[in-house]
Amino acid sequence: MKQYQINIMDKQFEINEYPGEKGTILAIHGLTGNHKNLHYYAETLSGEYRFISIDLRGRGNSSPMDDSPSIFKHASDVIQIINALNIEDPILIGHSMGAYISALVGSMDPRVKGIILLDGGGKADETQRDQIKPSLSRLSKDYESPEDYVEETKVIYSKLGIQWNPELEENARYEVKEQNGMWKHKSDAKLIAEDFESFYDYEPKSVCSKVDCDTLLVVADGKIGEKPPLFNEKSYEDTCKYTKKIETVTTPSNHYTMVFKNQPEINQQIQQFLSKLK
Repeated sequence: MKQYQINIMDKQFEINEYPGEKGTILAIHGLTGNHKNLHYYAETLSGEYRFISIDLRGRGNSSPMDDSPSIFKHASDVIQIINALNIEDPILIGHSMGAYISALVGSMDPRVKGIILLDGGGKADETQRDQIKPSLSRLSKDYESPEDYVEETKVIYSKLGIQWNPELEENARYEVKEQNGMWKHKSDAKLIAEDFESFYDYEPKSVCSKVDCDTLLVVADGKIGEKPPLFNEKSYEDTCKYTKKIETVTTPSNHYTMVFKNQPEINQQIQQFLSKLK
């Protein structure tokens, strides 16, 4: 595994790359995530596939976001990354917001060979707003130490049904940096909220009807703590109706445990999907 940065015009992107021979999988994280979020899938698929995960702008060690960010601008960034890294026939795997971005890239770039949507890319409604907006509060706070941020994150994640582990602790520590003697999240809370609001400008019919490659949708059916799943069957009606070649599977894991816990069943379904790509 190697970690490096690439510059594209005035933008910088953090890249995490595992070697593999069968083709290249480009992994795109969720709203407040970073390249570390999809490491369980990297561990499963790398070696066989070249697996590249990135920090989107405004996350981790990549450049800050524009003043008016959106999933559409992130999709443009991903296409520029594909070009810069000379990726042939990319396979995209995206979680949550990363799934929206993956579908957008697939609708715009005919080189995309396959798309794996991990519980994202559906029609957004008030369910997502009610569940996601309150979880963004930690992004705007000051912390006296990284440990304080880790402890608060641990409490938040426990309410989401996530069991804390060393990988999550490493991920949390990567999310913050020191500023003027205090520790803050690397992301701008206001701009992250704008990214989230752009979900509501995403029209599955318009986007998915332009996706020509094979697509796997993994729907997370598990409750998020005491709350219902983030997306439901209705959320994905148009995604499934208008994507030309789509396979849908459901997992009992929830929206967060599907990436923050190793999921052998999902891994197997992804491997079966990949084996059928031509």
